[in-house]
Parts: sequence; structure tokens; C-alpha cells
Amino acid sequence: MIDVATLSVIRRWALREQLSIREIARRTGLSRNTIRKYLRVGEAEPHYAKRVSPSKLDPFALKLAGWLKTEAGRSRKQRRTVKQMYVDLQALGYGGSYNRVAAFARLWHEQRLVAQQTTGRGTFVPLAFGPGEAFQFDWSEDWAVLAGVRTKLQVAHFKLSHSRAFYLRAYPLQTHEMLFDAHNHAFAVLGGVPRRGIYDNMRTAVDRVRRGKERDVNARFAAMVSHFLFEAEFCNPASGWEKGQVEKNVRDARHRLWQVVPPFPSLPDLNAWLEERCVALWHEIEHGKLPGTVADIWTEEKNDLMPMPRPFDGFVEHTKRVSPTCLVHFERNRYSVPAPYANRPVSLRVYADRLVVAAEGQIVCEHQRLIERNHHGAGQTVYDWRHYLAVLQRKPGALRNGAPFLELPAAFKRLQAALLKQPGGDREMVEVLALVLHHDEQAVLAAVELALESGAASKTHILNVLHRLLDGKPAPAPVTSPQALKLSVEPQANVLRYDQLREVRYAS
Repeated sequence: MIDVATLSVIRRWALREQLSIREIARRTGLSRNTIRKYLRVGEAEPHYAKRVSPSKLDPFALKLAGWLKTEAGRSRKQRRTVKQMYVDLQALGYGGSYNRVAAFARLWHEQRLVAQQTTGRGTFVPLAFGPGEAFQFDWSEDWAVLAGVRTKLQVAHFKLSHSRAFYLRAYPLQTHEMLFDAHNHAFAVLGGVPRRGIYDNMRTAVDRVRRGKERDVNARFAAMVSHFLFEAEFCNPASGWEKGQVEKNVRDARHRLWQVVPPFPSLPDLNAWLEERCVALWHEIEHGKLPGTVADIWTEEKNDLMPMPRPFDGFVEHTKRVSPTCLVHFERNRYSVPAPYANRPVSLRVYADRLVVAAEGQIVCEHQRLIERNHHGAGQTVYDWRHYLAVLQRKPGALRNGAPFLELPAAFKRLQAALLKQPGGDREMVEVLALVLHHDEQAVLAAVELALESGAASKTHILNVLHRLLDGKPAPAPVTSPQALKLSVEPQANVLRYDQLREVRYAS
């Protein structure tokens, strides 16, 4: 075969020095036809036909191409890897190497991309954002030790697109109320609200993805956007690079925060630590595009953010019916409601950390929200004994074994133990408990403790002490008397006085 150097010499002799083909053939030892062919083409570099060699994979090429086409239509998590296909080909009798199978798969994917004209998917356009223009949001899953238990958490990530200031907050779930609470905290820490927010097509924001950029946005999410006065934009499906800054922040946070996170007794303690660490990292991380740290650029961008309005009332409302036992059910747990609302519909407002029950336009009660990962248990019941006082007044006997009254304060339990030893003690104890409906509970407890200390545990005495406490009058000073009283004039025993009285009576 002729090489590039020989072809260069032939072209120089023939075209520049005007040597004959016979002379060039004599000098090079090549045939005259070969020399004429290369001079006729006029190329400065020889081309050779691609060598085609048989492969052990040839009998299985159609089978492998069919597998690759099938796997390309499946989701990423369900696809077979090339190594798995290699093992399956070996089961069919393939005796070649894995490298040949991998090379075939690479070539197949390249040809498929060319056929679909999608080779541009691997290229991106750098984006630039002005101060206060946009923020990006995303969720991630991470782990932390809470109260001694390794717990999986859903972490909300916010990042200002200009200054790259970021904020993280952890939650047990990715629900609407958690999303709304995260925005309230993020805008407070970031110092204001940008003009746009960039999201993926998460279910808590988008009900349906339509053609192009059209979305059916969830009503509650739209209400939050309207409250904070920013414009919500959504990425194309499976196009995470459209919010690449926060995607990168999710990866960076794993080694900056989650690999060094210490154990905490509760989730609020963890979130307080996350907020503190985020702000500290702003001062440590260089911006990269602009001179200075993230904190330096954020200080300038903060002036372009809209001031933070009042927090968004981010609850999700459910209509519930109170059971005959004065309970409402939510997420397999049960929460007590005041007895007058038993067997009636109420509105349950679900927040990230609490539940609020409303009826007839008024707040009825509030409970701390319980969230359990175990989906096989019976759930928990949260009682408030005050909710059952109306029932007790009609059924005082329920006080002895009523489940809600197992959580009575210690002073009430001691008083109950003393009163139940007396006839009618149930009724009297119920009347004492009913005092909390009309007076401050701490004042009633103080009156009960004073009555117990004095040794006069009765309703009458407790009422007397309570009124003195409410009126601000001090307790009367105790009366002290000697062991034996002494008279200044000792009486004398004189029976003659009775005879004198009789004589005066008869005379009259």
C-alpha cells in the first residue's frame, strides 16, 4: 500500500518537476496504472477501503439490536445493562468478548441518535441571570439520625440563580404543606422574593403536563405563587439541566452537609443546624463567575429582591366527620375534638407540623402532627382531656377508666385519688375539672395544690382558694391559740342560787 510520504513524492515529481509516468514508476517501483490512479484523483492523502473482518457477534447482531431497541423504550431504572445482555448472549451460545458487545451497543446508540436527529442533547448553552431575576427549586432524599433513629428525609433545596446563595430544609414528606412551609422559611432566610421561580414538573405543583410549556398548575400552588408575587416556570420533562444550578447544589450538599451532619434529638433541631450551616457556607464558597464569595454577591443581590410579605398560610384542607368518640382520623392517626362537635362535619387544616380543626368559621382545636413511616401499625391516638369535659358532666363514672384522663396533670390525679375515697367523689371531681372551662388552668392547678397541702381536699375549699387567687387577696393569717385557756374569773359552784330562784318564782 502507498503511504502519504510516497504519494507526496509522486505528486511533486509529476506536477512540479514534470517527470514522466514511466520515470516515476522506475524510481518508485510502482506500476504506471497505480501512479495514474493517484494523480487522476488529485488527493493529497490516500484512502483505503474499510477492512471488514468477521466477528463471533455477527450471528447474534440482530438479536442484540432488538434487545437494545426494547430497552431504549423502558425507564432508566428498568433497563438491562450491556453486561446483562452479554450474559444473556452467552446463554444463547455467544463465545466472544464483552468488549465486542459494548462496542456494538455504542455504535447502535450513536446511529439511533443520528436517525432521530437528537445528537444535540449532549450540548448545552450557558445561562446567565441578573440580580433578583430567578431562583431554582428541587427536592432530594437524604438521611440523618433523629432521636437515635436513622431517618430518611425529603430535603427542599432553594438557590438564587445570580448570587448562588442556597438554602436547605428537611421534611418527612414531599407534600403541599411541606412545600409551602419551605418557601416561607427560604424567602425569609434569602432576604426576599425573586421575580421568577424555576421548578421541575413535581406533582405538588403540576396536575398535568401539556404540549410545550403549557401546564395545568395545582390550585393551592398557584395561590402560593400569587401570594409571593413571582412567576413560576417549569422545565421540560426529563430536562433537569434546565435548572442545573440547584441540581448541582443537591450533589454538592451531600459532601458539604449530609456526610458530616451530627445526630439531633428532633427535626426542628436539624433544620436550625442546616440554616446555620448554609449561611456559613455562603462566606466560604467563592462565587466562581464574579469576584468574591457567595455572601458578597448575595449582599448586592438582596437589594433587587422583593421584600418578604407575610408568610403564606400554607395548609391543605380536608373535610372530616367527627366520630362518636370525639375523634377525627388522618394518616392512620386519631386526634380528639371537643365533644359538642361529635358526629358533625369539621374542616381539618393540615400544616407541615400541626393540624387545626375548624368548624362554623372558628378554630376549634389544634394538635401537633404525627408522621409515622411504619404503614403496618394501628397508628396513634392523641387525646386532649379537656375535650371530654362536656361528656363527663353527664357521665361522671367515665372518669375512672376513661382513656383521655390518663394524661391528667399530677395535681388532678392526686385530688382524684383523694376524692374517690368519699361518696360522690366522682361528681365532685368532675365539677373541679370543669373549672378549667371558665378559669385559667394554671390557676385551678395552683388552687388544687394549695388545697391538697392544707389537707382539705374538697370542691368548696378549692373554690375558696381559687377565688382568693383570682382576686389577688392573700390567704388569711392562721389563728394560733394556746393549749389551754385560762379565765380571769374562775366560776364558783353555788347550788344555793337555784333555791333562791325557786323562792322568787313561788313568791310571784
